[in-house]
Amino acid sequence: MDDAIWMKEALREADKGRIMGEVPVGAVVVKGGQIIARACNQPISSCNPVAHAEILVLQSAAAAIGNYRLLDCDLYVTLEPCTMCAGAIVHSRIRRLIYGAAEPKAGAVASAARVLEQSQMNHRVEVTAGVLQAECSEMISDFFRFRRQQIREARRNQLFVDK
Repeated sequence: MDDAIWMKEALREADKGRIMGEVPVGAVVVKGGQIIARACNQPISSCNPVAHAEILVLQSAAAAIGNYRLLDCDLYVTLEPCTMCAGAIVHSRIRRLIYGAAEPKAGAVASAARVLEQSQMNHRVEVTAGVLQAECSEMISDFFRFRRQQIREARRNQLFVDK
């Protein structure tokens, strides 16, 4: 039950990213029943390829508690993390990862790779997938549907200009 509550907060963050023109991925870190950090994707607006919601929220959570090891912290993210983010999750010692939608092309938890299951990793993260999956998937799908529509309209407009 609490997982859905925290995932709704991550969805709010994702919506902030959508409004900024970013791919709508949001994340929150919860410790002791309180959100200690929140973030949305920002690689476009910050011109920073590593400014994924997960990286930003882990940095913010570490600053909030004064320790890069986020023991007893849970990470809620609307989309299955990529390889970079999965590595950061291990290094930060997140206790639990809870994500909404699977990412078939680049998901590094269960879809395209299984980074968290690597035997050489020095930390094990408990994973819960599919929390508010429909809402998380819909937000991503709507965003890319809108983007494709914008591209089609721009091409159509260009055709009229060229004539």
